Amino acid sequence: MSRFLLRRIFFEMLPTLLGVITLTWWMVRLAPGGPFDSERPMTAGAKERLEQQFGFDKPLPVQFGQYLGNVARGDLGYSMIYRGTRVTEIIGQQFPTSLALGGLAFLVALSIGLPAGTIAAACHNRGLDHAVMIPALFGICLPAFVTGPLLLYLLANTQLLDKPLFLPADWDSWRNMVLPVLTLGAGLAAYLARLMRAGMLEASTSDHIRTATAKGASPARVVLIHTLRTGIRPVISFLGPAAAGIITGSVVVETIFQIPGLGRSFINAVTDRDYTLLLGITLFYATLIIVFNTVVDIVLAWLDPRTREEAGV
Repeated sequence: MSRFLLRRIFFEMLPTLLGVITLTWWMVRLAPGGPFDSERPMTAGAKERLEQQFGFDKPLPVQFGQYLGNVARGDLGYSMIYRGTRVTEIIGQQFPTSLALGGLAFLVALSIGLPAGTIAAACHNRGLDHAVMIPALFGICLPAFVTGPLLLYLLANTQLLDKPLFLPADWDSWRNMVLPVLTLGAGLAAYLARLMRAGMLEASTSDHIRTATAKGASPARVVLIHTLRTGIRPVISFLGPAAAGIITGSVVVETIFQIPGLGRSFINAVTDRDYTLLLGITLFYATLIIVFNTVVDIVLAWLDPRTREEAGV
């Protein structure tokens, strides 16, 4: 296990993060405009002082080298828009909200997608299979910026005891959370249902499933014990990037429902040219994706002993 983790850290994680930092830094810095450009132009002296404060008066290669050194020390710098606030403070304050939104949506997707895919596979080419897969197809085709307003239109005005059952914005109570969680989790649930169905159908044709059936195992045992263990592996492979993606992909949902999470700060960083905040959030999200993928590889190796030696786990 330690050899596997060391190999992942030094030969995959660190080179990938270096590539993410390099590409993002140069793309941001070479794009037109800057963080100190606005509709009301500032004086040349004020702009020069700000550029000196953030080190923009040095050549770009020198600035890039300094930024890499700061990141290596764990310093993501200060936000250019939220003056006097470190990027790590902004991430620490706002990421818990994005994590709660993504975590709840992930649980909703698992609780809907996995049973739906299992039922569809067990009822292959029958009415219940089609009844499950048709909504899953709609869930895949409809993006969050369509699903969110649609749920707002259909459910935001629902009344219970003369009070709105679901609230359309903010993150103060469970009534605020239902609609954004459903919006974010619906698409993932659809993907999970289709993956689970495909994995279960493929596993049902394998030799050990035929053997279990021939030995007289009940259909429920064959499905829930033997087929599920093999059929769920494609789903687990997808869960790593999906978990990271549902957390990092909450940008649209947070914007639609006005949720004070990290996604809104990312959007503000892009529109306001807040270089340090944009780079810090991008690096943080990239680290999340790599960590989730590593965890998934470990779980897959645990489920399938044949892959343990290949993975070095």
